[in-house]
Amino acid sequence: MAEAAGECARLAAGIVAGDRRLLAKAITLAESTRGDHQALAAAVMATLLPRTGKALRLGLTGTPGVGKSTLIEALGLHLVAQGRRVAVLAVDPSSSVSGGSVLGDKTRMEALSRHPEAFIRPSPSSGALGGVAAHTREAMLFVEAAGFDVVIVETVGVGQSEIDVANLADVFVLMQLPQAGDDLQAMKKGVVELADVIVYNKADLDPDAARRAMMQMKGVLSLLRAPSPSWQPVVLRTSAATGEGIASLWDAIVACRDALAASGELAAKRRRQALAWMWHLIDTGLREHFRADARVAGLLPGVLARVGDGTLTPTAAAAQLLRDHAAAGACNDSKGKG
Repeated sequence: MAEAAGECARLAAGIVAGDRRLLAKAITLAESTRGDHQALAAAVMATLLPRTGKALRLGLTGTPGVGKSTLIEALGLHLVAQGRRVAVLAVDPSSSVSGGSVLGDKTRMEALSRHPEAFIRPSPSSGALGGVAAHTREAMLFVEAAGFDVVIVETVGVGQSEIDVANLADVFVLMQLPQAGDDLQAMKKGVVELADVIVYNKADLDPDAARRAMMQMKGVLSLLRAPSPSWQPVVLRTSAATGEGIASLWDAIVACRDALAASGELAAKRRRQALAWMWHLIDTGLREHFRADARVAGLLPGVLARVGDGTLTPTAAAAQLLRDHAAAGACNDSKGKG
């Protein structure tokens, strides 16, 4: 007990002092599947919690190939040149076959990763639904406690990553390509309705296509309800390779954050996000508890086989497993009382 408390104090003090090695270790503990590691990470976070919440939290997503990493590096270098400290939490998709991830963001952001005022942490999605890793929020709080005043969460840009990152960020940026085709497809997914800033990257490759795409997107936005009554989403063009539009992008991000803060929406948004994350963790924990139940584990192979060969419906299978799990829990409770 005393040893754990000492390690907790050492990690917390080191993170506050700017020790990047201890910061990385704390994030690794939070991502670990070991219970003792997660307990230590939770203790460190409880100690550091009063130091969190002061950074601008920026979520950024877009389809693979849109240039997310290049844009983040250009934006990050722009910010550190202004004296800001930037943390990038980049999520790489894990292979469904091997479970591994490339984790190549430090290679893609080579210049930014070398800067003393920047911290880049790639994390595997490790099977988490959507586009952010299971412990991205904990990593975000750790880097805030370490004094980074801009935290950028880059998602894999697939699945429901747009919803996931919107539930973590103060400002949500959607990246598009000018030649990507019908923007109504994006509207159908609902992603445009979540975006505070929409950026057409690589605009230098085909300026005319960029102008047409921006006009079309502005038309789409005029048909949609803005995500906030205090902020009307803006459409911008950038070229991460040349630096075009990077300063304007940052100005729009700050203007959005300031507008939300002035209206009180930012504080309310962060409260909703914290509660949503709590329920997400509860749902995850209940699922793990269910699958770890000995009675369920014994029944599961047979139930799965019957669902697979069509002799049992998924609805009936789920009901049976949940009923047996609840009965086992009630039995254990009665034994405990006896």
